[in-house]
Formats: sequence, structure tokens, C-alpha cells
Amino acid sequence: MVTESSTSIATLDNPSDYRFEKVVCYECGSDQASDFLVGQDDLTGKPGNFQYVKCNNCSLVYHNPRLVLDQIKDFYDEEYIAHRKEKDWGILTPAYNWAMSKLDRDKHKIVKRYVQLNNDTRILDVGCAVGTFLTFLKKKYGCQAAGVDFINLEDSPGMEQIDFRFGLYYEQDFRGQTFDLITMWHFLEHDYDPLRSLKFSRELLTDEGRLIIEVPRLDCLTFKLFRNRWPGVQAPQHTVLLDKAHFQTLVRKANLEIIDYLPYGAFPAYFYIYAGMAFKRLKGKGLDLQKAMLPYFSGQLLLSPILLFAKYLNLSMQTIVCKKN
Repeated sequence: MVTESSTSIATLDNPSDYRFEKVVCYECGSDQASDFLVGQDDLTGKPGNFQYVKCNNCSLVYHNPRLVLDQIKDFYDEEYIAHRKEKDWGILTPAYNWAMSKLDRDKHKIVKRYVQLNNDTRILDVGCAVGTFLTFLKKKYGCQAAGVDFINLEDSPGMEQIDFRFGLYYEQDFRGQTFDLITMWHFLEHDYDPLRSLKFSRELLTDEGRLIIEVPRLDCLTFKLFRNRWPGVQAPQHTVLLDKAHFQTLVRKANLEIIDYLPYGAFPAYFYIYAGMAFKRLKGKGLDLQKAMLPYFSGQLLLSPILLFAKYLNLSMQTIVCKKN
């Protein structure tokens, strides 16, 4: 539910053409909230200061007032990390390619524990970006793959292999199709109506289907370290910041049964350590990925003994595996 625009946003320094709308709590519907933090687009350095609040009734943290839907698209251009087309990183290109393919391999490790994959498996990846996870599974198993993204990325390499749709997820017409597996890898925290998307996913699951959702975890160590410079804030793209309790509550409110909760995800926790330190230093100026590449991989090597235990340290990520209730 959207209510009238708030006047409190006027106290923040923003471009004059930005338009904001006030929303009620995604979990309980309350319109009473207290200021939590102000975030910026630390990754690309796009201008803006964006308010996050904590619901006075249920304590959910969300972006409010939020940027209107037609303006948020500008924050998902080619500078957005999931949509980057650049492949040439000089001598670090092999390391970059390995890191990107490892992300898909780690997603696969999680998925195959809960779903039997073969050429009959019907998979939907919500927020699929350039589709590398889907093409990975299609190549390995011959799965029937479909993807949805808010931005039209159908010209990306490999996208011709999947049934791609762009636009709002819950407005897609799948014409009676159901799926054995639906994945949301860092999609739900971007959603303008997360509960509606979860309910829509329930309708699309087969009776034995699984929905796997990964999001940043608000009640984690890296948030305590970096606060408004925490990469999980990622303002204004992230509409909601979920701790463990609220993540589980939203899933259950959609009439989904939680099969497993994982205090980690496929996305590397180290990225939140490195980026959080960089964002603290840069203070909203944006991260130059070309310059960051060498120190990123050097730091990862240095911290590798600690990162071996990342799954047990509650550093940044969380994943829920669920089914129809």
C-alpha cells in the first residue's frame, strides 16, 4: 500500500527531480515508524540520500519514503554490478571469471541438496540478471529454464537459451505453468511488494516444488561494523532490510513452510567485508572496480583462513528453503 509522500524527505539532500512515495510496513501494514539510518548508493556513487525506518509496531526495517518505481530503474544501469558487461580486467581476468563462475557453482551446491535436477526440471530464477545461473544449470542438466528481471537484459550472451521475461515479477503471466524450483538470489530485498512476490511464487510452485531465497542478513557482524556503509543497505535499490526473524515471518505470512534456514548464502561474505571497508573510506563517492580488483583478491587471499569458517560466523548472508504449506 502506498500513501502520500512524506515531507521529512525534504530535510535530506537529493536531486530536485527525485520523486518519493511513502509506504506502510511490508509486514504488518503499520504507517508508524522511526528513523533507522540514511543510506547512499555507495557502489556507483550516484547522488542521493535515502531514509530507512524501523516499524514501531513490528520492527521491520524498510526504505521509506522510497524512490518511485519509474525512477529506480536508473539505478540498474550498466554500472550496477549484476548487469556489468565488462569482461576484460587485465591480468586479473582469470581471477574475475573464476569468482563469477564460483558464485553459480555455490548456488548449485545449495540447490542440489533440495531439488533433484534433470532435463525435466522446470526452473524459474527471479531477478535473473544476465542469466548465468540458468545457463549453468541448462548446460549441466538440460533443465527447462525461465527467468524474470526488472531490466530487459535479453541481449546478454546465453539469454536466447532461456524463457526470459522482463518487468515486475508478480505481473508476469505464466499461463498455467508451474515450477519445480524457483530461486531468488538477492531479489526479495529489491522488491516493491515482497509479500506479494512470495505469495505469487507459492502459486507457481508444483506440490513438491521448492522456493530458495537468499538475502543479506541485517542482524549480522558486518552490519554492526559498517552500519549505513554496510553493502546490504545498497540504497535506494534495497527496499527492505531483513534480519532472521523478519525474513522467516514474511515467508510464513505467504503461507510457505520453511524446510531449512541457512545462516549463509552463495554470495561471498568477503565481498561485504571488503566493500564495507571501502565504502567507509569513500563515503558515497562510488567504488572504482578497476582499481578495486587487485586489493579485493589480495585481501581475500589474506583472509582465506578465516573465510573457511564463513558459514558459521554470521558475516552477512542468509538463505531460506521453503515449499507450499
